[in-house]
Amino acid sequence: MFLLIVSICKDEAKTIGEVLDRIPARISGVDTIEKWVIDDGSTDDTVKIAKKHGAKVISDGAHKKLAARFGEALELALSRGADVLVNVDGDLQFDPGEIPKLIDPIIKDEADFVAADRFTDVKSGRRHRPKGMPLSKYMSNKLGAWVVGQLSGQRFRDVTCGFRAYGRKAIISLNINTTYTYTQESFQVLAFKKLRIVAVPVSIKYYPGRKSRVVKSFLQFLFGSAINILRAFRDYAPLKFFGLLGLVLFIPGVFMGGFTLVHWLTTGAVTPYVTVGFIGLYLFSGGLMLWALGLVADMFDRMLNNQEKIIERLKTETHDKKED
Repeated sequence: MFLLIVSICKDEAKTIGEVLDRIPARISGVDTIEKWVIDDGSTDDTVKIAKKHGAKVISDGAHKKLAARFGEALELALSRGADVLVNVDGDLQFDPGEIPKLIDPIIKDEADFVAADRFTDVKSGRRHRPKGMPLSKYMSNKLGAWVVGQLSGQRFRDVTCGFRAYGRKAIISLNINTTYTYTQESFQVLAFKKLRIVAVPVSIKYYPGRKSRVVKSFLQFLFGSAINILRAFRDYAPLKFFGLLGLVLFIPGVFMGGFTLVHWLTTGAVTPYVTVGFIGLYLFSGGLMLWALGLVADMFDRMLNNQEKIIERLKTETHDKKED
């Protein structure tokens, strides 16, 4: 089995060397291990240090953001013929020594995608907020996990953790279309495609004073994550998405319109509820329009599913030929 380990870095010169050194040289069930660093426009010695510590480096000097770089990691894994792709941050928050237990469910063919779980204690198994993790970040992560779970019909503990392992099927299945962060979207996409998802508790260390390279503010994280979640929900479950939106308008529309109608039947006059009646009519009509849009979007969803299958088939055939 071929394991490809990638760290997407921006200005991680202080820690990337130790991250690479702590990656196990041998893992049971793995024949080949390659270490790669994808540089996202670092201005320090990240690239130089990564090469010094045995990593192969992709660096073009540009700052493309995390999701775009993760797309490059997926393409790299496919082109190299990797059976498993592991993404680990370059800041030492996660212990690279735990990679073997992260990929174990994939090696045993029990999972297609394994996500690290920061919120379950490794020793006790109890749910907790990791020491040093800001409360706002913890709560936003919990909210994101709940929303993704509700939308995908599955239950997840941690949907934003960057420490993950992808089997070959998951690598082929993912097509990232966002430019901000891929974490929640990838969960939704793989869940909608009915791939096997497993969570593995891991240890984590938050360093005082360290600022995220991706999350500049709580509001930015919340808004960006919400947009990505809703886009994935819209694209992969449009009938449900537009159905719920239509229901939000339809129910108050029926209530307001029905109230006005009853008043007219009882008194023979619409006043003083003319405005209520018109608002109810607009809401009722808006709900019907959203449901109609949902039916159209559902037809496009069938086309999207076929396109996804075509893309996956092309990926498989193209890279299998390269490996031959």
